[in-house]
Amino acid sequence: EATLDLAERRRIRSAIRELQRQELERDEEMLASKRFRPERSSHRQDDKENWPQSRRLEEEQQAALAALSEQLEAITSVEELTKLLRAAGEYEERKLIRAAIRKLRAEEIEAATLAGNVQSSR
Repeated sequence: EATLDLAERRRIRSAIRELQRQELERDEEMLASKRFRPERSSHRQDDKENWPQSRRLEEEQQAALAALSEQLEAITSVEELTKLLRAAGEYEERKLIRAAIRKLRAEEIEAATLAGNVQSSR
C-alpha cells in the first residue's frame, strides 16, 4: 500500500534492506557450508578411453595449423588474408589469419613511417 508518511517510508525501506541483507548472509552461509563432491572416477575413465583418438585429432590439427601458418607467411595481401579469414571455419585458423593480417598492417605502417621520415629528412 502507498503511504504519504515519510518516516513510515523510511522504516519500510530499511526493513526491506535488512531482509535483503539477511537473505544474502543466508545464501553466503549456504555456499560456504556446501561440500563439493570430487569428480567421479567414471568420467576419468571415459577420458582415458577417448585419449588416443583425441590425441590423434589434436596432432592432426597442429599439423594443419603449422601448414596454414607457412601458407600465411607467403601471402602479402591483406585482401587475400581477409578472404581466407571469411572462409575459415575453425577458431584457431581464424586466430592465425588475424595475426597475419595484423602483422602485414604493422609492416605497412612501418614502411609508410620510414618513407615519411626519408622524405622529411630531404
